[in-house]
Amino acid sequence: MNRRHLLLAAGAGISLFALPAFAANPAEDFVANNIHTGFDLLNDRSLDAVQRRDRFASFVLGLTDTKRVALFLLGQYANTASPADIDAYVAAYQDYILAVYQSYFAMYAGQSLRVMDSRERAPQDFVVRTSIVGNAPQMEIDFRVRTDGPKPVLVDMSVAGVWLALAQRDQFLAVLAQNNGDIKALAAHLRDTQKLYR
Repeated sequence: MNRRHLLLAAGAGISLFALPAFAANPAEDFVANNIHTGFDLLNDRSLDAVQRRDRFASFVLGLTDTKRVALFLLGQYANTASPADIDAYVAAYQDYILAVYQSYFAMYAGQSLRVMDSRERAPQDFVVRTSIVGNAPQMEIDFRVRTDGPKPVLVDMSVAGVWLALAQRDQFLAVLAQNNGDIKALAAHLRDTQKLYR
């Protein structure tokens, strides 16, 4: 089972509400407040599917530093690509990660998410540990949050111990290696792959 399937399998059948808690730091407060909001957007039945998807997309883009993550995923190839290719790739990655996050949030239906604690892995770079509680078996979902900008931003999430960005980086670098480092080929791959999450 590859990492993508492991992530999907780990979250199958569970839903997400953030339980109110006293946050120990801005990263914990960010997770507790925003995960609940994202789930509510995806489950607002007063909106049609397109409206829900569009509002969720706007919401996630406000939480995530997609360009920082997208460039990290390119590794050494970020240094040699043209600005135009980088821009096209970042746009493709943004659409891809929105589809991924939407699919994960939509799978987590009916349970609760409790912020357990956090650790500062580097200055203003936190891993917030959360736990699914409810009828399903308990499962840990962690969020990596940077607080070194004007507002906290989400840069990665982990389901059952598998970090999404690290799994993606391995996959992206493999695609680039198979295509002689062609960023355009990776962007096309992301456009095709995002359809699997719809």
